[in-house]
Amino acid sequence: MTTPTPSTDLAPVLSIRGGALAFGARTLWSGLDLEVRAGEFIAVLGANGTGKTSLLKAMLGEQRLAAGEVLVDGHPAHRGHRRIGYIPQQKIVAPGTPLRGRDLVMLGVNGHRYGPPITTRADRERVDALLAAVGAAHYADQPLGSLSGGEQQRLRVAQSLADDPALLLCDEPLMSLDLHHQRGVSELIDARRRDHATAVVFVTHDVNPVLGMVDRVLYLAHGAFTIGAPDEVLRSDVLSGLYGTPVDVIRTHGRVVVVGAPEGDHHHEVVA
Repeated sequence: MTTPTPSTDLAPVLSIRGGALAFGARTLWSGLDLEVRAGEFIAVLGANGTGKTSLLKAMLGEQRLAAGEVLVDGHPAHRGHRRIGYIPQQKIVAPGTPLRGRDLVMLGVNGHRYGPPITTRADRERVDALLAAVGAAHYADQPLGSLSGGEQQRLRVAQSLADDPALLLCDEPLMSLDLHHQRGVSELIDARRRDHATAVVFVTHDVNPVLGMVDRVLYLAHGAFTIGAPDEVLRSDVLSGLYGTPVDVIRTHGRVVVVGAPEGDHHHEVVA
């Protein structure tokens, strides 16, 4: 597998300058400067409550920062930006839901239009192409509620690619999936990045399924953060400094486990 080198001669797809996130008197992080280039894969790690999902919402224009700015293609982030694709956290659709797989993907193609939805031939062809790209064509006409979690998440990947995004934001897209489907969904996202130079920001509590795909890690903890290549960030000395307490990073069988994060910050153990 050949991974593209993120382009450094083009303007960044995403820029955060002096970013800070606060809720009331509590500041989750501040002074965040981040540039994401075309074809770059950024993993965002950290405990619950460190602002990972809120960071994605700021990129989507749905969350105001306490300070700083978020730029997409050089312009302020705003709701409904057509250059951004978004894969939400996995939520299993209830059995009996009549919406079909292709209907979900169609919402990504024409759901932004005003007025009654009118499906054109070009729309149908676009949906068919997206379904084929994620390997979901053979169950596209089945009700969503009858599909497995992995099958549903493949459809959400297809939906997120409807507008040929330059930036793909992924919020825990592997949550509740078994290892087989984790691998399949991860490979779909990485294939999009490699084939189309799409920048990826991937929030996760477990970096192991995508560790070989990641260019840089943004690790949030204790009101602070660190950014760098996985081998630079996922180290005992670096994370001990970030948490302000001894933290061990254990590498075993190609996996990384972070142990010793303070109680309440990540339930004693962090799979990073």
